[in-house]
Amino acid sequence: MTTTTPERMATKRSLATKLGVVTGFEDPRAALEQYPTPPDLAAHVVHLADLHDDIAGRTVVDLGAGTGMFSLAAALRGPARVIGVELDRTAVTTARENERRIAASAPVHWIQADATRPPVSFPEPATVVMNPPFGAQDGNRNADRGFLVTASELAAVSYSVHNAGSRGFIEAFAADNGGEVTHAFEADFAVDAQFDHHTADARDVDVEVYRAEWA
Repeated sequence: MTTTTPERMATKRSLATKLGVVTGFEDPRAALEQYPTPPDLAAHVVHLADLHDDIAGRTVVDLGAGTGMFSLAAALRGPARVIGVELDRTAVTTARENERRIAASAPVHWIQADATRPPVSFPEPATVVMNPPFGAQDGNRNADRGFLVTASELAAVSYSVHNAGSRGFIEAFAADNGGEVTHAFEADFAVDAQFDHHTADARDVDVEVYRAEWA
């Protein structure tokens, strides 16, 4: 059983602090649900992956990397390499700028591509981290399914953020695709007002984080 010691908690706080310099989307697109992952949430998820030995020495793939929050969090935890796959060219440019701010020692490779059809494959076990679209926009229902399909094909283990109430879907998908959900927890996702349909300056969205192992 893994124990979270005060030293490990301090390490998680330190990671969140370092991620505070990561900037978000310059011109976010509602159709792509471009909401920046909060540093505290990214630090929590990557810290959990670190506790399970799913980062150090491994290839880590961030599907839908956005401006690099998950990619750069993982890069600070001693992976063999990190690959961030992102469709939006402007976001990739920002991610590269954020990489320079973070100054991680691990190599980070940015690929502009559809995260549901990434032009990559690995002979070794890989870890996927991702904050896929929740499917909240019209015509984008179940948008996270394609990301899960890719994770099941690429990864030995994945960590993913989903809208609250997704547990039944995630567990059923894993069971149907040779996987198993091993851990799940609830979290808050802070969303700042950035689109015309937002009526409040900021709000917390309830999300769920899942760790899944894939055959």
